[in-house]
Order: sequence, then structure tokens, then C-alpha cells
Amino acid sequence: MSDLLFTNARLIDPEAGTDAIGWLRVAEGRITETGSGPAPDPAAGDQLVDCGGKCLAPGIVDLGVKVCEPGERHKESYRSAGQAAAAGGVTTIVTRPDTAPTIDSPETLEFVTRRAQADAPVNVLPMAALTKGRQGREMTEIGFLMDAGAVAFTDCDHVVTETKVLSRALTYARSLGALVIGHPQEPGLSQGAAATSGKFASLRGLPAVSPMAERMGLDRDIALVEMTGARYHADQITTARALPALERAKANGLDITAGVDIHHLTLNEFDVANYRTFFKLKPPLRSEDDRQAVIEAVRSGLIDIICSMHTPQDEESKRLPFEEAASGAVGLETLLPAALRLYHSGDLSLPQLFRAMALNPAQRLGLEAGRLAADAPADLVLFDPDAPFVLDRFKLKSKSKNTPFDGGRMQGRVLATYVAGLPVYRRD
Repeated sequence: MSDLLFTNARLIDPEAGTDAIGWLRVAEGRITETGSGPAPDPAAGDQLVDCGGKCLAPGIVDLGVKVCEPGERHKESYRSAGQAAAAGGVTTIVTRPDTAPTIDSPETLEFVTRRAQADAPVNVLPMAALTKGRQGREMTEIGFLMDAGAVAFTDCDHVVTETKVLSRALTYARSLGALVIGHPQEPGLSQGAAATSGKFASLRGLPAVSPMAERMGLDRDIALVEMTGARYHADQITTARALPALERAKANGLDITAGVDIHHLTLNEFDVANYRTFFKLKPPLRSEDDRQAVIEAVRSGLIDIICSMHTPQDEESKRLPFEEAASGAVGLETLLPAALRLYHSGDLSLPQLFRAMALNPAQRLGLEAGRLAADAPADLVLFDPDAPFVLDRFKLKSKSKNTPFDGGRMQGRVLATYVAGLPVYRRD
């Protein structure tokens, strides 16, 4: 492992909130020192990396990635997901347990951990299910799963409807200091929905759900968190209606954070257009007013985390009528260029983006990553924020190609990705 000296870099430091030309030195897989202005003379053994004035930032920590092992390896494997992550500047993927079978036992967790270590070039941290089989009836062995390496517990988009089961799981998680991730949604209202209620859904004849379903689900979860004192993260807050409840919960001192996926930040309900199933997501795309409200919540820090919510689906599950098509989109490779739309539009600065994509998720999970400070892991992404391109989904490294950005004009390319100081991706 050679030492690296990055020179002439535009350092994006989300911890300090700065964006300035400087230099950074890496030794033995960690950042040793950094500074502004011209770089010092290289030490013996330093490998010089001239960044050419391009951006150097902490690698993205993507919270909520679905890798379809075990069960659906034809959709995504740890090898393909790891390569996609590296190409997208994602140095840590935090994987979901909604596999077949569900990751709800130490044995299944150990299997995916071994597979990830063998095949993925990036860091992989697994989450485990909160209840057995994600069926909401009996909680998993949270302590044993933590010992096996689970960093958080979630039933993903299966909302635990039995309030007593959820309260017991939250109480037990609280006693162990475990992080629980919920999906704020009232399942009765949202069942079968393919769009957000409103004029557009009515004109298209699509079954729809009110934004209040998200607010109702969040209100219930907040009440249980207040009752149990658990650590809680709402995976996707996508509506303006839910934001006041989140703000009150944080003001009351509850240990709550919230996230939003990049698709709800950059797309709205009109993108569905003529029933394009690559735009069918869960929850469904929202109104433009909701999108703007959520962007403001990220800017203010009310919403803490931006993620890809990477959900691979094969062609057969998407080539169906809109109501019947599977929900979800891949996002590991498109997370950064899509997020840069918010930078180019003036909505968010680069330090604000990397606060939400790298620093905050790392801190929520108790990781050292997401920083450019001395002694932080040398997980880095070098990117050109201005490089234009048209996205071709067939060039994505993910096995599944279900991206809503296919054919879209993007601006911003990853040039290189480093994990522990080692290059895991370089753009040709």
C-alpha cells in the first residue's frame, strides 16, 4: 500500500462546511494530514495524484441498498453492486435485509457478510430484519444479530402493524443501543397505491395514496419512540405533511433522524408521464411542492440523510402495466450525478450534499467515515461536477438496469474512488 499525496484538489469537507483548493495526504489507508493552498513537497514513497482542480470528497455512505443475495442473484450480486458502488463514488453500502430468505438470523447474516467480503471492492455493512421473516409478528434475536455484525434493524417497506410487537422490539433495541429503521407509512391507506393522490393520478386513472399516509405512519412511530426511548431513523420522508411532526420530535429531544432518496429529491409525479414503470417507486413520486419542501428540509438539516434506495428489478418485473409493475429503481451509480442536479440548480452546496450523503449516515451508524480530517479512513471520491453526459442504462455496472434517469442529461462524473487509500475505480 503506497502513500498518496493528492494535490491541486478542490476539497469538499462536509464537517467543516468548506469547499476550497488544497491538498491531502494518505498513509496506511488513513488520512494523515490536509491543508489549503499549494501542497508540501512529497515525502519519500509518496505517489502524487494531481486532481487538476477537480473535487475530492469523502466517499458516499449509502444507507439502504438492496443486494439480491441470497435468493435473486440474477437481479444484483455483491460483485455487481460493489462495482456499481465504486463507479458511483460510494465507498460504503449499508445493505437491506429484504432478501429471499430474509436476513433475520445470525447464520444468514454471516453468509452475506462472507460473500460481501469476498466479492465487493467497497465496504459493506449489513442490516438485519426487525421481525422474523419481516412479517411483523415476532422480533428477531437482536443481540445475536448485533454480535454477528448487524448495524441496524429494519423490516424495510413491510410496516409492523402490530403496535405491541413494535413497542417491544423498540424497547429491546433501546436496551442494546441498536438503531431501528422504520418506513413511515399507514399500510392500510397505501396498500395497492401506484401514485400520489391528486389531479394527475386521477387523470391517469392510477390507484393513489394521500400524503397523509406518510404523516400518520410517522406520527405513530414518533409516539412509540417517545414511549421507549429507542434510536430511530425514518428511511424516507417525501412529503411536506410529515415535516412538522419530524421537527417537533427533534425539538423534543427524541433520538430521531430521517432520510430521503435521491429520486424523490430530483423527480416529481409528472415524470411518470405515459405510465413509464421505471418511475414507479415506493412511496410513489410526489408533487413538486412536496419535492421543494423536502429539498428545503435537507438544506436546513431537518432531513439528515440522502440515499439511493437502490432497488434492482429485472426487465420482466418492470415490463408490466404500471399498477402491476414492481416498485423501485437502481441508484448506486446515479446517486452522485443526480444529486449534483441540486448543486447546479443552486438548491444545495457541495458540502451540504456530502454532509447528507457521507458525514451524517456515517455518524448515525457510528462510523469514522464521511470526513476529510486527519486519522479518518481514506475512503474518497474524486469527481468532476461539471462533466456532461447522457445516461445509457445499459452501461451501468448493476445487473439490473431499472433507472428513471435513462436517456437523461446528467452533469457530474466520478473520476476515481478510493477505499482505505486503494483505488477501486478509475474512469477510463
